[in-house]
Amino acid sequence: MVRDLAAHGHEVVAFSRRVPRLPSEILHQVAHQFWDLRDGPLAKEDRPEHVDAVVHCGAAVGDGGSHARAWVVNVEGTRAVRETFPDARFVHVSSGSVYDPRKPSVAATEAEAPAHGYVNAYGSTKAAAERYLAADAGREDRGPVVVLRPHAVYGPGDTTLLPRLESAAIGAWLPIPGGGKVRQHLTHVETLAHAVRAALDADVEPEIAAGKPLVANVADARPIDLDETIELLMFARFRPVQVVGIPIRLANALAWAGERLARWTGREPRLSRYAISHLAMERTYDLTVLRERLGVDPAPTSLHGAMSW
Repeated sequence: MVRDLAAHGHEVVAFSRRVPRLPSEILHQVAHQFWDLRDGPLAKEDRPEHVDAVVHCGAAVGDGGSHARAWVVNVEGTRAVRETFPDARFVHVSSGSVYDPRKPSVAATEAEAPAHGYVNAYGSTKAAAERYLAADAGREDRGPVVVLRPHAVYGPGDTTLLPRLESAAIGAWLPIPGGGKVRQHLTHVETLAHAVRAALDADVEPEIAAGKPLVANVADARPIDLDETIELLMFARFRPVQVVGIPIRLANALAWAGERLARWTGREPRLSRYAISHLAMERTYDLTVLRERLGVDPAPTSLHGAMSW
């Protein structure tokens, strides 16, 4: 996000726990400050002046870890950013994980989430952060809120989806609950970046008048067949595999046991009920708001350049 916004002419202040790696040609457009969201709002003397908009991407992701840790980062961290920049437009990068994990998402509209019945701390705390912002957007002394819900972000710099697939491969086989015979929306990182830029300038007067956020699903133009796309992606990474199915009931039993073990070891489970809920069911989303309110016409899913991701 930092690279994309700077490349499109924005003056950017990046906040993170680590120094970001940025191309030399945009360094003059990017300032950096260290900020751990667990420390709460920035002190007034540490806040940059004249901030027009905030893009909040920070989150505790993964299937391991405690609910308390996820809450501190995903909910209280969101609150800390909002309190630090109360007047700025707030673009919140949420997740497709806020939809009900117990049933398929079939052309799901934004009104169908947040839901209930989440199977891990990530989904429940991302939903809680959205609920906080929905309430806070109604305050007259606050800047407007835009919530973006990408699903399965992939592309250059991916630290989540691709590493999980590669670690799950067993030789030439990649076991997937249900065999991956489902339709899924993926979100290329460039599609997400385009949506973020559009959210900075989108007309949100109707939402301001109603005291609520503008919420938009974000994904590539069309759903894909999950099993075929995974095989193509791994082939492009010089790791050809064949997706093989494992029974969903067996997968859930193994995931339940693995999650309990992970609580003792502190490690990420190799398989989780959360992962199964996204791999074994359709996850497709209505993109009307993305197209009509944000003016984003997303490109089709593309694996171009996957060998170097």
